[in-house]
Amino acid sequence: MARSPAAVRQARSVRKGERGGLAPETLTEQAYRLLEEQIVTLRLKPGDVISEQILSATFKIGRTPIREALQRLTREGLIIVLPRKGILVSDINPRNQLLVLEVRREIERLLSRAGAARANQRQRDQFTEIAQGMDRAAKSNNDLALNRLIIEAAHNDYAARSMKLLQGLSRRFWYMHYRDAADLPLCARLHANQARAIAQGNAEAAARATDKLMDYVENFTRATVSV
Repeated sequence: MARSPAAVRQARSVRKGERGGLAPETLTEQAYRLLEEQIVTLRLKPGDVISEQILSATFKIGRTPIREALQRLTREGLIIVLPRKGILVSDINPRNQLLVLEVRREIERLLSRAGAARANQRQRDQFTEIAQGMDRAAKSNNDLALNRLIIEAAHNDYAARSMKLLQGLSRRFWYMHYRDAADLPLCARLHANQARAIAQGNAEAAARATDKLMDYVENFTRATVSV
């Protein structure tokens, strides 16, 4: 499909830019990031109907990158395609989230152990910095950065892909319920313990810290039923 002049200009702009030393962000990645954030933060709510045309106009990104981003979000379970009804933001419910956590627990434990063994010194310093920040603030306000760092430090592309499929669902569920059901200081402490164990290169301690964190997340998820 031919790309519009505006899309070409955007692509050139992206290619010229830099993202902290990372590869330039493609239009599909940009569209995915914008859409995922809207869904996770509930600006696009469960049951909302999504239109390729409207999204393309809103984000000023061509329809092909929008379509590719929507396909990725479909694979991740954040949207569903219903014949003759359109594209909908998927529902949220504790039962499905508990199934997500069954898988996430195993993958996150693996990533934490691998990160403890394989992280380089720059990454260990970052883990320590994140842990100290969470200790000071008593809030898990940097957990997204921590999750990304764990994936990066583990150097396991297969586990990384699997975890990325689950992250949006977990973040959205948390965003919907944390004000009513979360113990933020405890959650921050558990994240900090996980980060600190990885920084110290202690794979067994990292696995134990991850299990304690996932125990809390599971209890949080069950508590939302009665909120």
